[in-house]
Amino acid sequence: MFLKRVDSIIQNYLMKFRFLSVLSMRIILGTAFIIHGKSKFPLPPQKLMEYFGFSPFFASFIALSEVLAGLMLIISFFLKSFIGNLLTRVSALTIVVIMIFAFYLAHKDWFINEKLFTSEQIFLFVVGIYFLVNGNEDFKKKVFKN
Repeated sequence: MFLKRVDSIIQNYLMKFRFLSVLSMRIILGTAFIIHGKSKFPLPPQKLMEYFGFSPFFASFIALSEVLAGLMLIISFFLKSFIGNLLTRVSALTIVVIMIFAFYLAHKDWFINEKLFTSEQIFLFVVGIYFLVNGNEDFKKKVFKN
């Protein structure tokens, strides 16, 4: 009974800061994608074109998509409407798709081994899935109250 009470007190206190955990995940994921995309500038990214044989348009599209997805994921947190919810999901979907192709094209040898689970890429992918599934949680709580 005592431990249940302690847990309840801790839960009630920490729930006041829940938004910080979600915001920090957004900022980290968004910033990581902005940095990854920006590292491919100037456009078109020669490394993508040479290594993967991408066209200048497609290589540039990937770099811009990474930067925009990161920016929109961060910005959408502050949009407390269906727009913020939708932008969160579109940004997260972009991130998830980019990561799937990154695994498939650049890291085929990583599937289900130690490299996969010790790389930053798996965490970018999983956090992207989190935001794809959950959207802008504050919006959902206000609209779909029980």
